[in-house]
Amino acid sequence: MTPVEFDYVCRLVRDRSGIVLETGKEYLVDARLTPVARQCDLTSVSELVGRLQAGLDSGLAVRVVEAMVTTETSFFRDLHPFNTLRTTVLPDLIRRRQDERRLTVWFAACSTGQEPYSFALLIREYFPELSGWRLELLATDLSAEAIARARAGVYSQIEVNRGLPAALLVKYFKQHGGTWELSEEIRRMVEFREMNLTRPWPVLPRADLVFLRNVMIYFDVETKKAILSRVARVMRPDGYVLLGGAETTLNLNDSIRRVEHLKGGFYQLVA
Repeated sequence: MTPVEFDYVCRLVRDRSGIVLETGKEYLVDARLTPVARQCDLTSVSELVGRLQAGLDSGLAVRVVEAMVTTETSFFRDLHPFNTLRTTVLPDLIRRRQDERRLTVWFAACSTGQEPYSFALLIREYFPELSGWRLELLATDLSAEAIARARAGVYSQIEVNRGLPAALLVKYFKQHGGTWELSEEIRRMVEFREMNLTRPWPVLPRADLVFLRNVMIYFDVETKKAILSRVARVMRPDGYVLLGGAETTLNLNDSIRRVEHLKGGFYQLVA
């Protein structure tokens, strides 16, 4: 792949997803687009880029962008956020919402579903008092392929080995050869939709809790500011937003500040 071809892919990915690919990532682009080229019966990534530039396949750009989107995730990722949810954040929200008996959670970059399903399992295991509540768990992602996998709720042995306690695996999953299928009961708890955070947003419900973990690290400063501004408008005044360990709102949005006494990256709107 030539520098010109790499620059073209970078501009395409940034325009479609907001993700910034820096110089030095040529190896990553080549590694992720080589399988796409083979699936299209093309001999090289250079030929794939040429096809993109010629506009011969309207769906090819979508496949290229999805191939470049990082879908790294796991069940109960990083532990601290889920421990804090169980011990502090969810009890606080349950107390505040006791009269209306409704809880809305948005997973803004859900990938293949492990994060929203981890939350649903947490609810089922530790908060039986929510069984009569109206729970709205909305999970969105740019990638149609990732959303399809999330809806199916079928994971490989390697995927369930990453973070999922054995007791929950046995209780809520059914084995089919080398894969594990999540129970329909848990899958029905989560609504999955395609959504691009860098494009105009659809109407979203006011959220008590927003998961925005490990996605802003791929955006430039202006895109981060725009997304955080929108998130602030979606949140309820006393709600929470959860960011990844390497992410912050400092110098990006003054209306959302870290809750210092909570482990795991929890933020709230400034009162």
